[in-house]
Amino acid sequence: MRLLHTMLRVGNMQRAIDFYTQAMGMQLLRTTQRPEQHYDLAFVGFGGNPDQAEIELTYNYGVTSYDLGTAYGHIAIGVSDIRAACEKIRQAGGRITREPGAVQGGATMIAFVQDPDGYKIELIERAVT
Repeated sequence: MRLLHTMLRVGNMQRAIDFYTQAMGMQLLRTTQRPEQHYDLAFVGFGGNPDQAEIELTYNYGVTSYDLGTAYGHIAIGVSDIRAACEKIRQAGGRITREPGAVQGGATMIAFVQDPDGYKIELIERAVT
């Protein structure tokens, strides 16, 4: 088995694509429009399947926001320089909700970012290959 993608419902497709490509540095991998079914998809990532898992952004026509509930946690992304990554995200208009620092009770450096739809993304400093 292999993790292929995580789907996030978004309230504005272009805003979501801009955040993930400009602030997070991902690539827009492919899009699908399904007007008869009233939804559009965009897949973003640092590479495509099968080498890397992707994020599927789903826009349901006419829905501008979602209740994220209490079950969703976050997506985690490895970065080689957490402070530089946070600064790049901040300069692109991204929202840092936890500044870089050691994880509670450990030494691993983490930070948290929130996307325009409220989804949390954890940045974890590690060697990225």
